[in-house]
Amino acid sequence: MKYSKFFPALLTVIMAGTAQADPSGFCGEGQIIIVDGVQECQEVDTLGKLIADIENYDLKTSPYIAGQEGDREALRHLPDVSLDADKEHQNKTAEFLDRHRALSGQIRSDTAQMNYELLGFMLRQRNRLAPFDQGRIPFTNDSGFFNELSYVARQTVFESVDDYEAYAARLTEVPRYFGQHKTNMRRGIETGYTASAEIIPGIIETVKSLTNTSVESHPFFAPFKSYPDGFSSEDKSRLTDLGKAAMNNAVFPAYNELLKFLEDEYQPKARPQVGIGTTPEGRAYYASLVRYFTTLDLTPDEVHQIGLDEVKRIRTEMDAIIEDVEFNGSFKDFLDFLRTDPQFYAKSETELLKEAAWLAKQVDGKMPEYFRTLPRLSYGVIPVPREIAANYTTGRYWGGNPKQGKAGNYVVNTHNLTQRPLYNLPALTLHEGVPGHHHQISLGQELEDLPRFRRNLYPNAFGEGWGLYSEKLGVEMGLYQTPYENFGRLTYEMWRACRLVVDTGMHWKGWTREQAENCFFENSALAPHNIKTEVERYISWPGQALAYKIGELKILELRKRAETQLGDKFSIRDFHDAVLLDGGVPLDILEAKIDRWIKSEQEKTRPQ
Repeated sequence: MKYSKFFPALLTVIMAGTAQADPSGFCGEGQIIIVDGVQECQEVDTLGKLIADIENYDLKTSPYIAGQEGDREALRHLPDVSLDADKEHQNKTAEFLDRHRALSGQIRSDTAQMNYELLGFMLRQRNRLAPFDQGRIPFTNDSGFFNELSYVARQTVFESVDDYEAYAARLTEVPRYFGQHKTNMRRGIETGYTASAEIIPGIIETVKSLTNTSVESHPFFAPFKSYPDGFSSEDKSRLTDLGKAAMNNAVFPAYNELLKFLEDEYQPKARPQVGIGTTPEGRAYYASLVRYFTTLDLTPDEVHQIGLDEVKRIRTEMDAIIEDVEFNGSFKDFLDFLRTDPQFYAKSETELLKEAAWLAKQVDGKMPEYFRTLPRLSYGVIPVPREIAANYTTGRYWGGNPKQGKAGNYVVNTHNLTQRPLYNLPALTLHEGVPGHHHQISLGQELEDLPRFRRNLYPNAFGEGWGLYSEKLGVEMGLYQTPYENFGRLTYEMWRACRLVVDTGMHWKGWTREQAENCFFENSALAPHNIKTEVERYISWPGQALAYKIGELKILELRKRAETQLGDKFSIRDFHDAVLLDGGVPLDILEAKIDRWIKSEQEKTRPQ
């Protein structure tokens, strides 16, 4: 899964004005009109201008994104997450949509038309959730404003004295930033819209770990513990003192106040139910989330049934493996064997990381056989940071930045090794590294002659669907060496099928946490700790877990269609490029694109 929830692009508009006509009669992208007998140049909106206005405002309102793009001043600031700022973003997004609709029906090149369609998708996605005041719950079970700077610090380049000074200035804004979030959460308390009580203890423990620690051991202080060789001793000493001052005068006071707020005010008001669908607002919100994350016009009930059908199909494949290995016992007995036998578990964190890295390199060697285009950006294998590992998922991808020279990272959770079975590692590696998230995201980042928004567009059903498709592609690539690893792959596929069932179950059908966990315990070999943290993730992030299976099923459907219609002319390398080389797209646009590609491939083989 890509780490993405808390860094959304914020959209708005700068409306075109009127300018005096150039004496030569040239009017740029505008048109000359006569007003009271005087020629004036009235600007005409264009797709290029709309995209530029959106991207400029995006940079203006998001210091994280602007800082990554080289804005030195933005590196000194944290986002404005106030209600006023949120309302302004909503209004501007609505204005952008009006401008976008006004540009419909124009004849464009294929690339320009794709830009238009994807821009409309992005704006509609943001507008879809605008009515629900999402700022009232600004976190999931493992990620949010309370620990996002740990990620930001790791993704920031520190090369100059000014880089460190800017980061220290950013730390001084933590009290204001936390204060805005607390205001939003208090609004949630007042309106009866709070996070589930099931996830609050884990969040409080994470906040405690970031509160009750020394300056030197705090992850936010990490940049001040190492400097480039060219720095003078005076600069190093001054910057270290600057960092300590920011931590002691801003960060720690903000954390102490946040911890008190969570324990005294928020936890007593957390909703007792696991799901959000117990109120009319919650049900409307969840129905919108289903469409938001699947990018298809599906209802919660339809998704639930798809999940049930997939659970049944995958269970049949699992039973076949158990029969093939001649295991003497029931399905439950086999799961107990996988969960408890020492042969399936690493004995040290280093062993687990080395195994993940070895698997990653094996896949690297297979990539040219299945993909015509490969990204230039490399990726590494690193452990999940200790301060977040206890409540973090089993693995994740942290994107790189080609402009800044930052590689991507396949992040492996080494916490509690008895809960990290090796038979799941091939599927995890394929999903998070290559050909999964690193491959797909890096290709998008490296697209040339396209607007910035397209290089970073990440429709969840496309991105996560591709990750799950990559796990199955590993069968063809020969990565699963044993029946147990193949069972681990099916366990991961079952995991995503159960997500369809339990996410809709909890948030739409009123399921309890126990009902949700049972789907995983009864049908997969996932470790108990993983099941606990995963269900907490679905409780805290409604709808997102639906993207994986829905996206994978659509990609498999389109591949089958291409294979059937192209026959022996089908090229797996060309198909994969056709899926990926426009960057992230919603599933309906993907389907139309692959249909065009099939037609184009057919025309290549027709006799002239």
